Amino acid sequence: MAQADKAKVFIDGEAGTTGLQIRDRLAGENSVEVISIDHALRKDDTERKEMMREADVIILCLPDDAARDAVALADSLGGEAPKIIDASTAHRTAEGWVYGFAELFNGQADRIAAAAKVANPGCYPTGAIALLRPLIDARIMPADFAVTVNAVSGYSGGGKAMIAAYEKSEAPAFELYGLSLHHKHVPELQLYSGLTKRPIFVPSVGNFAQGMLVSIPLHLESLPSAPNPADIEAAYRAHYADPASGVRVGEGSAMNGRIEPQALNGTDEMELFVFADQAFGQAVLVARLDNLGKGAAGAAVQNLKLMIGL
Repeated sequence: MAQADKAKVFIDGEAGTTGLQIRDRLAGENSVEVISIDHALRKDDTERKEMMREADVIILCLPDDAARDAVALADSLGGEAPKIIDASTAHRTAEGWVYGFAELFNGQADRIAAAAKVANPGCYPTGAIALLRPLIDARIMPADFAVTVNAVSGYSGGGKAMIAAYEKSEAPAFELYGLSLHHKHVPELQLYSGLTKRPIFVPSVGNFAQGMLVSIPLHLESLPSAPNPADIEAAYRAHYADPASGVRVGEGSAMNGRIEPQALNGTDEMELFVFADQAFGQAVLVARLDNLGKGAAGAAVQNLKLMIGL
């Protein structure tokens, strides 16, 4: 790092929603100095390259193509290149990049800490992977199981055009989208959950700024192990047993059959719940998170801290 006790961080794209959220989270970090480019020069590659040269870590909050260009620019620095956290979709399944979900499995946080390039997860995959990976690792769910993932997010995750439409009351109160079944989050969702069969993913957006629910319905008897709800909860508690984990396992039975998406807004946490009726042999697995917190900026800051040894 540039100084013994302070890491320099350049947020490329800091004026966007995720960039602003990251900057706010780093404002109180005494071990981090955020360096900023002159707004008028934010697209000047010569100036950006100098900012990258000065930084210990750069965080990319850019569209996919721009993120790829930024990585090439950073790589051109050779031995002076900074570490990179990419918040776009561009490198989440790319060779040479470490996936930035520290709770993925035991040892993933160490891999992030040692990485030069980390791909920040998508908000929807964060919830889905958190629900699926422990069940596949524990052999409660086979890797080739047919899975459907449903999700709803606040409109802040949809980019400038969607945010503007909702804030001007020009958007519907609720809508499904991605019904072509080609949503860009599916490859990382499948890869890091451990699924070998492509899941069906049905995202939606509601008329609220932030917050997210990801849900997976299950017929328990269709699983080879025929688990009961307690088996699933136990797998989650074992997987996320580390007190430092940002993932908590809640009591679905205490939720009165209801859950709303905004309870974790402003936090970097995620909650998992198992809603079930053993008599019917059915369950609905639910992850709740802030799409701008654990689903974006919070994960980026968590990864940054690992990478600079905080």
